[in-house]
Amino acid sequence: MSTATASAPAASATQTLRNAVIRLAGNSQDGIQSIGGFLARLAGRTQHDVMTYMTIPSTISGGPSIFQLHLGSGHVLHPGDESDVLVAFYQHSYDAHLSALRDGGICFYDSGEVSELKHERNIHHIGIPFTQATIEAIGGSAKDRGKNMFVLGLLCAVYQLDKEKLAGIVARQFGKKDESVLRNAMLAFDAGYAYPIGDMGTFNFEEGEHTDQHRISTDGNTIMSMGLIAAGVRYGAAYPITPWSPIMETLRSELPKYGGIYVQAEDELAAVSMAIGAAYAGHLAITGSSGPGLSLKAEALSYASMAEIPLIVVNVQRGGPSTGLPTSVEQSDLMQAIYGSHGDAPRIVLAPQDVEDCFYIALEAGKLAREYSCPVIILSDQALSSRIEAFTEPDLDKYWVEPVLDLSDRGADFKPYPLDKITRHAPPGTKLAGKYPHVSGLEHDEHGHPSGSPKMHTAMTAKRRNKLIELSKKLPLPEIYGDQEGDVLLIGWGSTYGPIKEAVNRLRTEGHKVGAAHIRHIHPMPAGLDRLWAKFKKVVVVEMNDYGVYGHGQLAMMIRAAYAEPKIQSLCKTDGLAYRIREIVTGVEKVMAAN
Repeated sequence: MSTATASAPAASATQTLRNAVIRLAGNSQDGIQSIGGFLARLAGRTQHDVMTYMTIPSTISGGPSIFQLHLGSGHVLHPGDESDVLVAFYQHSYDAHLSALRDGGICFYDSGEVSELKHERNIHHIGIPFTQATIEAIGGSAKDRGKNMFVLGLLCAVYQLDKEKLAGIVARQFGKKDESVLRNAMLAFDAGYAYPIGDMGTFNFEEGEHTDQHRISTDGNTIMSMGLIAAGVRYGAAYPITPWSPIMETLRSELPKYGGIYVQAEDELAAVSMAIGAAYAGHLAITGSSGPGLSLKAEALSYASMAEIPLIVVNVQRGGPSTGLPTSVEQSDLMQAIYGSHGDAPRIVLAPQDVEDCFYIALEAGKLAREYSCPVIILSDQALSSRIEAFTEPDLDKYWVEPVLDLSDRGADFKPYPLDKITRHAPPGTKLAGKYPHVSGLEHDEHGHPSGSPKMHTAMTAKRRNKLIELSKKLPLPEIYGDQEGDVLLIGWGSTYGPIKEAVNRLRTEGHKVGAAHIRHIHPMPAGLDRLWAKFKKVVVVEMNDYGVYGHGQLAMMIRAAYAEPKIQSLCKTDGLAYRIREIVTGVEKVMAAN
């Protein structure tokens, strides 16, 4: 709580806050994600900003889990390095997460579960019997089900949130279930709201800065699904895998409403092949997965590059290699996305910078796939997929693409693979000059018929490469945030966007001249990227992958290879957690201190 002091609140005082970070710690079965989700969605309905962060166990049986949300009256760029309030459901929750609570913070704990307290750092402990109070409110048969709703009501009272709006969000969530479910949820919620917390006092937030009434709060997977539909996607095929599956489930339920179809294939190779078939038939099609699934799609993606098929592929990255850390974040699939096929198989690679951008990157992927007739890979990641942010609702009237099959006459001299133009396929079955256009994984001539000519293979390889070079010349350079020249330029991609910006803010307050640029177009990168760092002494690329054998992260290695710039250095991590601001600040300070 940025305006709170390190001491406990005065008796019965009400403090006005600009920001607050709340961490809920328990087990995955306790519904703490539901609490955080309700609070985050409320932010989008009250003109406040929010960013969330959660960890969930990768085992089916569940286990320790947290949900953290950063609520603010101004622009929120990160989920919070440390929490102002900790809600501990168990002793292990308390023991594991007390260190994440700031000095002078508040710890609400279940007094029936937590007994050994650590009286340190002026932390204000408040014991409340979450479990027992919930049982008393709902009835003995309920056991401890509903204690998450008790805690939700408690937090609603402590932070003086809009109870009516929050209750409405809860009602919409449980409205389709048996009426007893909603009744019990609200009984627990009301019990928590009315529970006496002594003389701790309460808090309220400053009025939000966002005046736009058309705001929503949702997660990256959900808004990307909406973006894909708005982009004109009407066919999808995939196989389930964490953390991609929510996009798959959304498309499965939503595409039929727009005349589309979604197929859950028997494996990844079948899924991408089905999507390629739909794309050749003239539809904008999608397949998706996480890193292991993208590996399995690699052979078919080579086919799509060779046949120049417009296709969208979503890769929601997670920790690797192999099964790795399936519920943790990493950015280690970049090289695979660009080069992960046999032969020279160019494709476009994009990366959204925040949850809102997941919608717009999907629109851009659809546009580029059609325009350049090639696969477009969207590199999202686990952090973006699951975290919730509030932002202005996209204007669907402005961005909606109504898909129309191009069945126009191509003419007798039509060539699907002209050397001097970008490929445009004819509808399957079209007969031209006595021959059918051909689509094959074999190298081909301008009509698509197989060719073993060395000269033709050289020319077609150049054709597939050069259209990406032409695209790079049209892409805008990223804007520099912060100082336009000085000590260090930070470069990032994907979900590091917010933490990097906040790190720049902190470094500048310390007197350093620091700027940041975020790259959304990963491959090809915008031409002239070197102009960004011309006036900076050092460049640090911040990414969540390994330094590797040669001492640089994957994007840093690509930029160094492209521009032969020795002042480009890496700041990497592979702990499965999103970047904390202090990690970036400390890393940059070390770079500046080094000769």
